[in-house]
Amino acid sequence: MTTAASTAAARFGRAASRVPDLVFRSGSGVLAWAVVGILGLLAVLLVLNSGEALGKFGFSFVTGTTWDPIAAIYGALPFIVGTIASSLIAIILATPIGLLTAIFLAELAPRRVAIPLTFTIELLAAIPSVVFGLWGVFVLGPFLSKTVEAWLVSTLGWIPIFAGPPFGVGLFTAGVILTLMILPTIVAISRDVITAVPDSQREAMLALGATRWEMITKSVLPYARSGIIGAVILGLGRALGETMAVTMVIGNRPQVPQSIFDSSQTIASQIATTFNEASVGLQTSALIGLGLVLLVITMTLNVIARLLVWRVAGPQGPN
Repeated sequence: MTTAASTAAARFGRAASRVPDLVFRSGSGVLAWAVVGILGLLAVLLVLNSGEALGKFGFSFVTGTTWDPIAAIYGALPFIVGTIASSLIAIILATPIGLLTAIFLAELAPRRVAIPLTFTIELLAAIPSVVFGLWGVFVLGPFLSKTVEAWLVSTLGWIPIFAGPPFGVGLFTAGVILTLMILPTIVAISRDVITAVPDSQREAMLALGATRWEMITKSVLPYARSGIIGAVILGLGRALGETMAVTMVIGNRPQVPQSIFDSSQTIASQIATTFNEASVGLQTSALIGLGLVLLVITMTLNVIARLLVWRVAGPQGPN
């Protein structure tokens, strides 16, 4: 062992082998802390620049329901509700579709079908959001208003969240658009996680007489559940911050929606549509305060997701 170590040291140089390791370790650490520092500076910048609005309204900035620049009254609750509601609709629709698609691509589809289908699904991520928005305005919205929304109103209209006329513009259409936009993320990551499950897991279940369905549900999915949860959370994070496509189809009405068919507005869409025309002072501070609220929501989501993944994976679970 000593002879081998001496030979390696003589061949590569003992001192020279330590320098790259030290540089790599130090550089990686600096860059990792730099990311944390940038996030911290961003949070500090948002807090400082939103201080005027937060100082005037306090916690009522988050709970207020009125956004009136003329009267200098700013409440962020309509935008918070619109952001969370549209993202939840997207996740509820995208999670089963994305997971079943990933299972099909990883476990059931023949290679000649899986490869082009995977490539096509991942191409959805390359479509600009404004193109999704235009398609939603001229194609998806009118289609949903005459089919899915009309059926939901006629069938479940007695439930308050499904009440109201189906206009094809509002929370539901925004949620469907977001579903299409986050599907590539959920499908790609879930497929990779399912593919990474050791074949021994599958072979053991099949050897015990399990069917393919039992093998997938009782062996593959439990092993990959932490990665699948991570994929869903990443998709939810994308939905929370989406701007242009949602702005074009959500209706942009700064009121708390009572139904999934109501027009609404998200934090990102409100900032995008009004920041350039906002007057310097309280209105600009309020818009920056909205950005701070969105950052808090996103960070809280990521912390909860990380804790959930740790809890599901356990100390012996897969990474």
